[in-house]
Amino acid sequence: MVKYAIKRLLWAVPILFGISVISFFVIRLVPGDTVTAILGAHYNEEQAVFLRTKMGLDRSIVYQYLIWIKGVIQGDFGFSAFTHKPVLDSILERLPITLELAFISLVTAVLIGIPMGALAAVRRNSLIDNFASIWGMLGVSIPNFWLATLLILVVSLNLGLLPSGNFIPLGESLEGNIRHMILPGLALGGAVSAVVMRMTRSAMIEVLDQNYIEMARARGIRKNQILFRHALKNALIPIFTVLGIQAGYLLGGSVIIEQVFSLPGIGRLSLQAITNRDYVLLQGTILFVAGGFVMINLLVDILYAFIDPRIKL
Repeated sequence: MVKYAIKRLLWAVPILFGISVISFFVIRLVPGDTVTAILGAHYNEEQAVFLRTKMGLDRSIVYQYLIWIKGVIQGDFGFSAFTHKPVLDSILERLPITLELAFISLVTAVLIGIPMGALAAVRRNSLIDNFASIWGMLGVSIPNFWLATLLILVVSLNLGLLPSGNFIPLGESLEGNIRHMILPGLALGGAVSAVVMRMTRSAMIEVLDQNYIEMARARGIRKNQILFRHALKNALIPIFTVLGIQAGYLLGGSVIIEQVFSLPGIGRLSLQAITNRDYVLLQGTILFVAGGFVMINLLVDILYAFIDPRIKL
C-alpha cells in the first residue's frame, strides 16, 4: 500500500506541473495586467513601466514562470500586490472556511443521496423511486447559484429561519457558525446529493441482482442485514469514487456560493484575484485547489483496499 501511495504521489507531480503551466500562461491571455489594475484611473505610463520592472513583469513570460515555479517548489507562492501578504498566508487564512463549506456540503450529499438511492433501489418502480429519479434530474440540472438564491428568498427572507450570508468563526460562536453555513452547504451539496443518489441506486440494483444476495435470502437472513451488511457494503466502491471526485469539485465549485453568501473562503479570494488581475494570487489558489483535488482522490483510492479486500493496491 505504501508503494502504491508513493507511486500515485509521483504521478501527481506531472499533473500539478501541467496545471501550473496552463494556469500561468492562460491567465496572461486576459487583457490588462496587475499594474493596470493597481493604477486604475490614475494610470501613468512612467509609473506603469516602473511597477512592471519592480514586479518583474518586464521579463519574458517563460522567465517569469521559471522564477515563480522555483519559488513554489521552495514553498514560496509569491506576494500579492493587493492583499499585501504572501500568497500562501492568504490561502491558509481562507482555507478553513472553504474546507468547512465543502465538508458540510459533502455530509449533506451523503445524508440525502445514499439513503434515497438505497431506498429507490430496494423499491424499484415505486413512488419513492419515481421521486428519487425526479430529484436526480433536478439536482444535476439546477445551477447552484440559482438554488442558493432560492434558498435565501424562501428560507431566509420569507421564513426568517436562517441568515442569508456573512460568516461567524467557530471560535466566536459554534451555533452562529453552523446557522450561517447551513444554507451554503445545502446550495453547494444539492447537486452532489443528486449524483450520489443516482450512483447509489445503480450500484445497489447491480448488487441486489447478484447470486450471493439470492443465496442470503434463501438462507433466511434478515432483510435489513442483507441490505446493510452485504448489499450496501459492496455497493460503496463506486459511491466512494463519486464522493472523491465530487469532494474535489466542491473545493473549486465554492467560488460562486462563497460570493453569493459573502463567505471569505478560497473561492471568493480567487474571484477577487481575477477582478484585480492578481496573477500571483490566482495562480496560487488554482494550484492549491488542484493539489487538494489530487490528494483527495489518492485517499479515496487507498480506502478501496479497506472497503473491498479483493482490491490489491
